Amino acid sequence: MPHIKTTLYLKIAFILLLSTLISCSKVKTADLIVTNAVIWTGNENQKTAQAMAIDADTIVAIGTIEEINKYKGKKTKIVDAYGKFITPGFIDSHVHLLQGGNSLLNVELRDAKTPEEFAKRIGDYAKTLQAGEWILEGNWDHTLWGGTLPTKEWIDKYTMDNPVVVYRLDGHMVFANSAAMKFAGIDKNTADIKDGVIVRDKEGNPTGIFKTNAMPLIVDKIPELTRKQKEAALAAAMKYFASNGVTSVHDLDSLSSYKTAKRFKKKGDLTLRIYSSRPLDKWIELANADLKNNKWLKRGLLKGFVDGSLGSHTAAFIDNYSDNVGDKGFLITNPATLSEWITSADQANLNITVHAIGDRAVQSILSGYDKIIKKTGTKDRRFRVEHAQHIVASDIPKFAELGIIASMQPYHAIDDGRWAEKVIGAERMKTTYAFKSLLDAKTKVSFGSDWPVAPGSALLGIYAATTRRTLDGKNPNGWNPEQKITVEQALTAYTKSGAYASFDEKTKGTLEVGKLADFVILSQDITKIDPVKIKEVYVVKTYVGGKKVYDRSKKKNY
Repeated sequence: MPHIKTTLYLKIAFILLLSTLISCSKVKTADLIVTNAVIWTGNENQKTAQAMAIDADTIVAIGTIEEINKYKGKKTKIVDAYGKFITPGFIDSHVHLLQGGNSLLNVELRDAKTPEEFAKRIGDYAKTLQAGEWILEGNWDHTLWGGTLPTKEWIDKYTMDNPVVVYRLDGHMVFANSAAMKFAGIDKNTADIKDGVIVRDKEGNPTGIFKTNAMPLIVDKIPELTRKQKEAALAAAMKYFASNGVTSVHDLDSLSSYKTAKRFKKKGDLTLRIYSSRPLDKWIELANADLKNNKWLKRGLLKGFVDGSLGSHTAAFIDNYSDNVGDKGFLITNPATLSEWITSADQANLNITVHAIGDRAVQSILSGYDKIIKKTGTKDRRFRVEHAQHIVASDIPKFAELGIIASMQPYHAIDDGRWAEKVIGAERMKTTYAFKSLLDAKTKVSFGSDWPVAPGSALLGIYAATTRRTLDGKNPNGWNPEQKITVEQALTAYTKSGAYASFDEKTKGTLEVGKLADFVILSQDITKIDPVKIKEVYVVKTYVGGKKVYDRSKKKNY
């Protein structure tokens, strides 16, 4: 009898143990499963997948449909991708967030093709405003009508009661009307500015054009956006980026979206992850701040300037501009001062990026970074050069040698390519927007848009980087075609490398277990189609942290 009881007890114990093991082997059910997809993960160890399981805002499994079905529970939401292509959420490494959002709410001049159209758009917009309200942003491009710069006489008769200060699309030149100049106290007697230009007529009167360091004379007099205006601008910007599949941005806008975004986050209304910068000369402000960074909003980045832009002839070159003998552009920040700021910020463990466009400017900042690294020692700095547009061939290897990130905007290549040869000549063109040369040299290249200077579309950026077809249609095989890169290289620059540039590679940039569920469903597999057709591809859905923030679809479930 005791033997029978012992056997019974052993059987019961075995059953309980087996039950426990089976229970323990069950996987936790997911909140969301995305299935039946072609997923480009960006993860070299698992390049593709068919499905992924998401718990809260994080990926808990990614693999085949069969593998992920194990995570399905009664309350799991299923998203059928219907065989569509999925990528990690795009990371735009260079935007002007509030300025861009405000431009969506202001007059649009970027595609105005004649002086008459330019003036009419401003005049029509002025009719919608009350007296005293400002007309801002604009982002005009005088090359579309032959290169003549606008003058105040073009618009004064339409805008007597409304000050106008509108940017050229590169952000290094503004145009103002008489009302704005009167408000700012600018007239014939206003002194010229070192390393800046006030364009004047034959009598010495300002025409309304201010370049680089002269811009603050007028820009600094513009009333600051109100809290309500900033919130409207951020809301418009978030909606715009969601529609373009952009889930994270590096905000290099001097207006600073941080406080506004912080309020949105507190209310649970933030749908875009933001890496917010401040001007380099404000480094003490950040050094003394309690950063308290999180997965939605972070600070620590400082942006400086070496020179201006190509379109305004304010980019600094070693040799003359091809269309203006004696003009080499200029440095807008003294190299010694720039070095002092960078060194101090670096010692405070802040992150630095510096705008450099001309080959002299790029050479100057690379040399400056080199000296700082040698003087203060090696550490994980991730210094960046914003734009890095025109590089002397011998300087290309220095990016990788020094560990410098080239933060570039490929759409500019197909825009500038319409007219750049006239400005810099055929020889310097060879290393302009040198995506392939930089990648071949093992440089870490991150991509962005420079929105609102260019469209905030990663897809258009990928199209530009892979085709280099200029906007005028005159380069069907590509402008400097030897600098084309592959779709996967461009995708990496818009995802994984963007995360690396903000020290976030452990949490986003690829689709893998443990990382944030930021992803985009596209209408076509851009790795399979002719790159020329990428500009026809559109975003179907955008998810940030497993939550849908944009949906273009017409079907109920997709």
